[in-house]
Amino acid sequence: MVKGRQGERVRLYVRGTILGYKRSKSNQYENTSLVQIEGVNTKEEVAWYCGKRMAYIYKAKTKTKGTRYRCIWGKVCRPHGNSGVIRAKFKSNLPPKSMVRLTSRIDCSFNGRTFAYRLHCFYICRVERSGFSCTPATYEIC
Repeated sequence: MVKGRQGERVRLYVRGTILGYKRSKSNQYENTSLVQIEGVNTKEEVAWYCGKRMAYIYKAKTKTKGTRYRCIWGKVCRPHGNSGVIRAKFKSNLPPKSMVRLTSRIDCSFNGRTFAYRLHCFYICRVERSGFSCTPATYEIC
């Protein structure tokens, strides 16, 4: 038996962002959620995650069984599109509050003047053109 920990800690899970429900132009299917896994950007990389279990962990107001943390278990079904997004089915449908919308303020400078833009999006891209640079300043969860 090994006493103490040697070396760096190893994280045995990967984080993801819940983008929303599967949907068509006019209908929404709450029984299937769309999740973007960190570091997964292609359809081929998703293949390794297919069939794996996932957990949506949240904090509740009241204690149950000695803890405030609750968990909804799910399973990765298949890829969704070509950009590394997956479709997942959970034991009970995920609540709408689980979808994170990031609000960011982007400070842009052009010819020595600073402008502030507010964007509502999931991905913040860095834009660089000649004489024009943008940097993300704050991230707030709504």
